[in-house]
Amino acid sequence: MIFLTTSLQQTSFVHTSVRTVLTFVGLLLMVLLVPCFPESSWGKEFDVVAIGIRGGINFKKAGLPPGEKEDFEQFDIFGIMSLPWGWDYPSSGWEVRSRLKGSVGALRGAGDTGFITTVTPGFAFTKKSWRVMLDGGIGGALISKWEFGRQDIGGSYQFIAHGGVSFYLPGNLVFGYRFHHMSDGMIYSNSRGVDLHMLELSYYFGD
Repeated sequence: MIFLTTSLQQTSFVHTSVRTVLTFVGLLLMVLLVPCFPESSWGKEFDVVAIGIRGGINFKKAGLPPGEKEDFEQFDIFGIMSLPWGWDYPSSGWEVRSRLKGSVGALRGAGDTGFITTVTPGFAFTKKSWRVMLDGGIGGALISKWEFGRQDIGGSYQFIAHGGVSFYLPGNLVFGYRFHHMSDGMIYSNSRGVDLHMLELSYYFGD
């Protein structure tokens, strides 16, 4: 029994370590690749480009291991601000824009509800002729509650990594899917993260 418990603890530690390493590797790549983009457009104004709502749930078999112990759902309102870096690729039609996304909402699990707010800088890749946008970001979150039934998320501060695909609709509306990962990056012990599959609808004011 002691051997089994030790093995499970070691497995959980490895999974958490992998998530932490991936988070910092992603941040490092974002920093290193910025100078490599051609036709950069520096000095773009800070501006709100979109506001929206989103909601999602977890699927225990469709997330990063080891998976959740409880069922979770999250509902947010969010805003997206442009950052002053962008790159255009006229030959392919792709545009790259830097973004800052913030959200406030509620995280529910095992009959309990907590407040959550997130801030995540990232990049959006858009091809207007296809009416499609790919985007992702890495940042942080603050949560008011971290114990939900059998699952302990760890503590009030969490790391966030997300990626999504969105489609432009008539009337400046954008509909998309997002994979949203939250974990503590080994700040707290005996914790487990939450992976959510989210749908979102937003109104874009334009770049």
